[in-house]
Amino acid sequence: MSAPAILVPGIDPGRLVQPVVRQASQHSGRLSFLRRAIGPLILVAAWAIATSAGWIDPSILPSPSGLVQGWQQLWTEQALAQQIATSLTRALAGGAVGIVFGLVFGTIAGLSKLGEELFDALLQMLRTIPFLALVPLFIVWFGIGEAPKLLLIALATMFPMYLNTYAGVRNVDRKVIEAMRSFGLSGWRLIADVVLPLALPQIFTGLRFSLGVSVLVLIAAEQINASAGLGYLLNSAQMYQQVDVILICIAIYAVLGLGADLVVRSLERVFLPWRAGVAIR
Repeated sequence: MSAPAILVPGIDPGRLVQPVVRQASQHSGRLSFLRRAIGPLILVAAWAIATSAGWIDPSILPSPSGLVQGWQQLWTEQALAQQIATSLTRALAGGAVGIVFGLVFGTIAGLSKLGEELFDALLQMLRTIPFLALVPLFIVWFGIGEAPKLLLIALATMFPMYLNTYAGVRNVDRKVIEAMRSFGLSGWRLIADVVLPLALPQIFTGLRFSLGVSVLVLIAAEQINASAGLGYLLNSAQMYQQVDVILICIAIYAVLGLGADLVVRSLERVFLPWRAGVAIR
């Protein structure tokens, strides 16, 4: 079935404008990747030219080839793969806890006036507290092990998920809910089959923000006496003024954030295929 035509003022009704859902192709995927890569490639090329020409002191900003050598050294001598796995495990474990709680609280507050009164004011108040200010308190309460790191990540990731889930549930058309009730849907079945699917776009937005925040908070969490992970490498590099190691760790954090965003985009294509973009024919 073709999409319904759209009447545009000032245009002959015989020449109707129809929205056409874009069909993804392998060629368009490669072209999109190349477009995304243009900016980073230009930046790296300018960086290489500036360092090779001597415009930038290597002790301040090493050349790209110097970073490659530093990467190889970290990979062999510091077990870089294991350090990345340790940090990624922390981000995923803490983020998963925060996302689940944010989803549950957001759904309850969005569905129920009582739930909103119980949770919203408290969560809005906690949301305004800078998570870095909680680091000393968490150390006093939970020590310097893994618990404060995971709790800090979980707390920071819960709020974006809560806010977006709450907004998504609240924005569901009440007429649709009443219509489904007239067909006999109620309770958890109504929530699972109607409310949450209609709120999915906003929920995925919250998921994207939460995963990004989990990587951001990971940097602060791993400053809590980490003996392994990217934060450990970053602290050691700062102590010995190893600029190349610092830049490598920053680049890995950036790649982790980009990977989290790509994961959410892939999930959106699976669960929300109708959001694939619209072209005007």
